[in-house]
Amino acid sequence: MDLIISLIVLLTFGRGISGATFALLNKCDYTVWPGILANAGSSKLDSTGFELGSGGSRTLQAPPNWSGRFWGRTGCTFDPNTGQGSCTTGDCGSNQVECNGGGQKPPATLAEFTVGSGTQDFYDVSLVDGYNLPLIIDPSGGSSNCLSVGCVTDLNRQCPNELRFGNGSACNSACGALGSDEYCCRGAYGSPNTCKPSSYSEMFKAACPRAYSYAYDDATSTFTCTSADYTITFCPSSTSQKAATNTPPTTTTSTTNSSGTESGEVPMETNSSWLPIFSTGDSSKTLSSCTLLILTLTSFLFFFLLNS
Repeated sequence: MDLIISLIVLLTFGRGISGATFALLNKCDYTVWPGILANAGSSKLDSTGFELGSGGSRTLQAPPNWSGRFWGRTGCTFDPNTGQGSCTTGDCGSNQVECNGGGQKPPATLAEFTVGSGTQDFYDVSLVDGYNLPLIIDPSGGSSNCLSVGCVTDLNRQCPNELRFGNGSACNSACGALGSDEYCCRGAYGSPNTCKPSSYSEMFKAACPRAYSYAYDDATSTFTCTSADYTITFCPSSTSQKAATNTPPTTTTSTTNSSGTESGEVPMETNSSWLPIFSTGDSSKTLSSCTLLILTLTSFLFFFLLNS
């Protein structure tokens, strides 16, 4: 009986104590150099930055209660002898492939996470620091409202001239390009009541309805899922684009997103047409070690009960 109780406990709580697996997938027709930054109080992952060729993937494991961000660097050049170099967009200032605790230089599309411990994860895609490439987050294996979210539109092609970065390789936010308190939600505009959407943020929101368009865009931009793993895809396919561009209904509640700001709304229960769509070869997800452990324990428990 003690063995059965132990197995039940492991089956119930095993996934929750394992954190989350992040699979990074590059579907761009060019190389991307992902950057990873853990928030204060969270340990760094196995890598803080690496090269990811077109069609490539890499998986990283995050512990419970981890929080941080992922983004794609583009146009990078690193000396093969010294390893030193820089990137045209999303550069983290480390002068190396590994970011080593450095954050992204705007403009850059961000994927932000707060991983629970058997409780809700919070995740979002943010354009608050601008945009450099399409990005989508696909949850898998979780429960609750586990929606695909992100920005799949090429905003560089419709970026206003005053927000254009360099030769058009990225699009600045209004705050990054124009720098006023009104656009940056600071000073007299430093609260949700005084900082409102601008024509620029509304353009971002229309193109990417499930992404943060400005600092207080919590209501339709922060999403939750319980005990999930996540695929972060750069330049996602048209299948994922449909899932990420549908806007879900919302209901009022109070939550805290990965940026620590309070949100007023989160998505309601949704139908299957809004869920992530996975097809053969479309995802780099593999079974995590915890999932394999659970399957093994389930099989063992079945045969134990069958022969007892």
